[in-house]
Amino acid sequence: MRMSDLVAQYILEMLDEQDGSAEIRRNELAGSLGCVPSQINYVITSRFTPEQGYIVESRRGGGGYIKISRVKMDKGTALMHIINSVGNHLDKSTAEVMLNNMLRQEMLELNTARVMASALSDRTLRSVEQDKRDELRADLFKNMLLALNQ
Repeated sequence: MRMSDLVAQYILEMLDEQDGSAEIRRNELAGSLGCVPSQINYVITSRFTPEQGYIVESRRGGGGYIKISRVKMDKGTALMHIINSVGNHLDKSTAEVMLNNMLRQEMLELNTARVMASALSDRTLRSVEQDKRDELRADLFKNMLLALNQ
């Protein structure tokens, strides 16, 4: 497992244990996980975004911290928020992160997420020109989410 996956998993476990909100001291977390603080920043900015259902607040200084909270909303509102956040392009790894977040938040069942991941995979889209794959993947993902929201 990659370090960024380990950091994300650790933060997700903290969120689960603390009812959806966790305060993180970046240097302490980096020290306990054996990585550099910038790795913590990377994970937070790439995997804990508003589009993925999180609010991130930070306070600088000696007692500084980063607070991550899960946004709580009903399934229909959450799906529409995700649809609106996808944009015109969606790469495979971002699609997987979004599906995993939706699974964790119980917006999808495991079998549905697996089928969606398969349909959005590079293997499935291999006949599409490389520069058009992310565009098609975004369209497919949004349409799948719209179908789930009916």
